Amino acid sequence: MKKCVRFIMGILFLVLVLPEVSRGEDFHQWLEDFYPQVASQGISRATWETAFHGIEQPDARVLEKARFQPEFTVEIWDYLDSRITPLSVEQGLKMAQDYARTLAAVENRFGVEAKILLAIWSMESAYGAVFDKPERLHYVPQALATLAYADPKRKNFAEKQLVAVLQILQAGDVGPQHLTGSWAGAMGHTQFIPTSYLAYAVDMDGNGRRDIWNSVPDALATAANLLHRNGWLSGKTWGYEVVLPAGGARWLNETRILADWQKAGFSRTRGRTFPRPDDRAVLKLPAGKKGPAFLVLKNFFVLKRYNNADAYALAVGLLADRLAGSKGLVQPWPRPPGSLNGEEKFLLQALLQKKGYYSGEIDGLLGEATRAAIRIFQKEMGMPADGKPSLDILEALRQ
Repeated sequence: MKKCVRFIMGILFLVLVLPEVSRGEDFHQWLEDFYPQVASQGISRATWETAFHGIEQPDARVLEKARFQPEFTVEIWDYLDSRITPLSVEQGLKMAQDYARTLAAVENRFGVEAKILLAIWSMESAYGAVFDKPERLHYVPQALATLAYADPKRKNFAEKQLVAVLQILQAGDVGPQHLTGSWAGAMGHTQFIPTSYLAYAVDMDGNGRRDIWNSVPDALATAANLLHRNGWLSGKTWGYEVVLPAGGARWLNETRILADWQKAGFSRTRGRTFPRPDDRAVLKLPAGKKGPAFLVLKNFFVLKRYNNADAYALAVGLLADRLAGSKGLVQPWPRPPGSLNGEEKFLLQALLQKKGYYSGEIDGLLGEATRAAIRIFQKEMGMPADGKPSLDILEALRQ
């Protein structure tokens, strides 16, 4: 019932609200009313006119995305499956070769390992592949003005970020044609919101501009600078996968030195040892006691300064380990019976494509296009057409 109510309210929002906020004259009036606040922050009228030249309407796509965020909780294994894939590892290893000199220079300057920077780059923009899909990008000044104008929940955030992005434009680091990003204003290869850009952006290539959109050195150095200034410990790991002893789950989120965790019965997987037993670590069980267990160290929490979610920090750490040659986790995730693991999701898409049901990218991301292809296949096979990926569907495709 709750989902039905939300759906109906969403439709009413589209029908009633979007046309209202799309009226150009109201939006222009809001911009004029807001300009004095921008001017008080040192933004010239010329910068303002440059930023909003030709902008006649708010960006309705921004409001749709802001209003209709996913309402379901993604399981940790699905989150990791979509980010740590054979493709992200393969591309990361290629980028490690292509940008070896840059990565070495950034690591030498900031003390953040190349594998971590590559993992963040993958997570944030798929190594810059986001720029190959301009239809998914937004003009950041317009996007932020839209949120400030029409989204009361994000008004304060959007106004602050709008002033910051105009400061970036006025400083001459990038022209308006390159000020593209997400619906909420995250920008560049490493997805910095404008205020974070102002705090951490670095001109690594030495051309006098801090350009995280077009300069990979600048983008990677900016990410490294954020981690460095938030306490990254060079040469130390983010954490370890460990074997959970009987009853060990009762110490969830507790902090001890590794030597004490070892005395309590915790050990590293594959028989490895803890190289620095005096390091302090926190026990994390992302999927409960039936899933993989981790002892995470300070660098894990530094990664959360980039994105304050355990799942994000875990994904960066695990992808970085894969790029460094790790074989992946030993302990399986407690997936529901019949569900697919990461490699099986790739194989499912490949078979759907081979048999003519699917024409999208083979990326392991089982979105609506993949599910639509599954429904077509299910109908042809006389199966219930629910579009859900499963081992049964994979086996049927194999046959």
